[in-house]
Amino acid sequence: MNKRINRPEYLQKLIEFKDKDLVKIITGIRRCGKSTLLDLFEDYLLEQNIPKENILHMNMESLRYRNILNYDTFYDFVSNNIVEGEKNYLIFDELQTVKHWEKAIESFRLDYNVDIYITGSNAYLLSTEFSTLLSGRYVEIRLLPLSFKEFLTFYEFAADITMDEKFQMYLQIGGMPILCQFDFNIARINEALEGIYSTVILRDVLERNKVADQALLNKLVMFLADNIGNITSPNSIGNILSSEGEIDKRRKNSDSNVAGKTVDKYINMLKNAFIFYSVGRYDVKGKQLLKTLGKNYIIDLGFRNMLLGYRDADRGHILENIVFLELIRRDYRVYIGKVGETEVDFIAERPDDKIYIQVTETMMGEEVRERELRPLKLINDNYEKIVLSMDKSFIKSYDGIKVLNIIDFLLKA
Repeated sequence: MNKRINRPEYLQKLIEFKDKDLVKIITGIRRCGKSTLLDLFEDYLLEQNIPKENILHMNMESLRYRNILNYDTFYDFVSNNIVEGEKNYLIFDELQTVKHWEKAIESFRLDYNVDIYITGSNAYLLSTEFSTLLSGRYVEIRLLPLSFKEFLTFYEFAADITMDEKFQMYLQIGGMPILCQFDFNIARINEALEGIYSTVILRDVLERNKVADQALLNKLVMFLADNIGNITSPNSIGNILSSEGEIDKRRKNSDSNVAGKTVDKYINMLKNAFIFYSVGRYDVKGKQLLKTLGKNYIIDLGFRNMLLGYRDADRGHILENIVFLELIRRDYRVYIGKVGETEVDFIAERPDDKIYIQVTETMMGEEVRERELRPLKLINDNYEKIVLSMDKSFIKSYDGIKVLNIIDFLLKA
């Protein structure tokens, strides 16, 4: 029997939005724990003495609902199961399988006393049509694979395993919850990750983009996974893939931008399936977003290692990917910073907070230290500036710039 993961921080978000007049939409890559989160929330409702008949919980990928393919039949089925005159809690898993589902959701809001929760494994769930229909009446909760902090509570470790060793395991297998059952068996873990990856590519990318070339898509995934944290653009990636014969050169010659446009389209497909995040650049001194060049980060390092094989050579960018995901978990809006001719790894903003972050494997050595500190020293505002590394040092700051250990940063509240 699989262990059910308790994710109290995400559950608390749902509880805080309970009975608010907003549709709660939980998004995230397949198998990251969305269904389990809704199961936990249903348990919470029952503990609050909500009658079971007032909770309608449907996983739309179950064959039980195989005939519910459009909003008309969906509306009729749900309406027949609503307790009239009382508050009902509607919980729908993988709702993207129902065509024009948003029309039914809006009707439920208008016709009944309901509180609605939805999950989906594709960003098409938040399409323009849906956003227009429910503008201002929904909230998105992005569910990510396990953080390192969650990883520590979810797995069982031998008593003599150090924190550094646990972190190394996290870097190697990632945070997909299902992997717990394989007890750190890397061969079985890679098989499970390959199955999840194949399902995501097939069901959340190719089925929704019938003209997509699967071979090119996989080649692009490999390229992006191999270049996490590197500044790239669709045009530069397109030129590389064209030179390797992955994009038809004849088409490229007929339109010099076709390779870049193709790559841009495919990257958007992967972003919509929550496999990658793209991060834009912000000119700190010019105070503007830049339209060209950015970075891509993978949703979970376990997938990267499954695709490319685990290797420690690119540790700086691996750590950068980990920090990026952690900032997203903490509800920051994240950019890459441009400061003159230098770069800051992350500008992380919330309505009441902003931090500048550099990520490096080590600060040891004067040349490396100067390279990491220089961009932060060029920023003249008073927001917090931090360098994260794997070092364990008594030195906690340089000229007001904080120096923190990455593991300590990941474990803080």
